[in-house]
Amino acid sequence: MVINMVNKKYEQIVSKHKPTEHREQNALVAFIVGGLVGILGETLIQLFCHKFHISRSEASVCMMITLIFIASLCTALGFFDNLVSFARCGLLIPITGFAHSMTSAAIDYRKEGPIYGLGSNIFKLAGSVILYGVVSAWFFGIIRILIGGGA
Repeated sequence: MVINMVNKKYEQIVSKHKPTEHREQNALVAFIVGGLVGILGETLIQLFCHKFHISRSEASVCMMITLIFIASLCTALGFFDNLVSFARCGLLIPITGFAHSMTSAAIDYRKEGPIYGLGSNIFKLAGSVILYGVVSAWFFGIIRILIGGGA
C-alpha cells in the first residue's frame, strides 16, 4: 500500500517535469527541412550538370559526395547536433544523417587509435542502417519477384 502511494507520487512528479512532445510540429519541421535538403540536392545536381557538362547520374554522385562532406564538416565543427535538435528527422533521414553518424563515431573514438578506436567503432550506428537496409532490400526484392515484377 505504501509502495503504491510512493509510486503514484513519483509518477506525479515525473509527469510534472517531463517535457511535452509536439509531434505535429516536429513532423512539419522535419518535412520542411527534409524537403529543403531535397531541393538543395536537386539544385546541386542541376549545377553540376550545367557547370561541368556531366550526365545526371554522374552529377547525382557528386551531389551525394557534397552533402556527405557538408554534413561531416558540420559534425566536425560541432554544430550539426544543434541543427538536428531543431530539424529532427529532416536532417537525419537523408544521407546527411548517415554521414553524421559515421563522422561523430570517428571523432568520439579517435583517441583509442586507428584500429581499436576508429576501425572498431565507426560503423557503430551506421552498421545497423546498412544491415537492415540490405535485409529489407533483399526481402522486398523477393516479394517483387513473387508478384511478377521481374528480376
